[in-house]
Amino acid sequence: MNITAIMINGIALIGLLIAFIKDKEKAIMSLKIAGRSFIKILPMAFIIIIVIGLILGFISPDMISQYMGDDSGILGVLIVGIFGAMMYIPALLSFPLAASFLDGGASITTVATFILTLTMVGTVTISLEIRELGKKIALLRNGISFIIAIIIGLLMGMIL
Repeated sequence: MNITAIMINGIALIGLLIAFIKDKEKAIMSLKIAGRSFIKILPMAFIIIIVIGLILGFISPDMISQYMGDDSGILGVLIVGIFGAMMYIPALLSFPLAASFLDGGASITTVATFILTLTMVGTVTISLEIRELGKKIALLRNGISFIIAIIIGLLMGMIL
């Protein structure tokens, strides 16, 4: 276990202990609510893990390196950006996929772009956005979000 995981779990444990000291009944109630929420998301988490496994089964490390590696250039960043924008999975569950991409030879730039477009661009939800925000605003928001995600991904690659 790495130091970050130890620190996060330690802080969570300290917070839980403080909650039990302040009000034992509320702490128990919050644990029950958290447990129910965890059980509710388990089926979706399993489906997403299966989808991630299938994606990695069809995409070889050579393909990852070719389209997402350091030599892929701006075209690789755009391809990954479009791929991320089209996917509809919770960002938290995309991190293991991103780590697998890194292990397979992807660059920091493309992985950052993937996560950013996944969370910032809503191609799957565009019809809802158009209905609620109007066509112009929905398209403008998604377009600007895509451009900003590409820029931030490129900056991440330069910084890291």
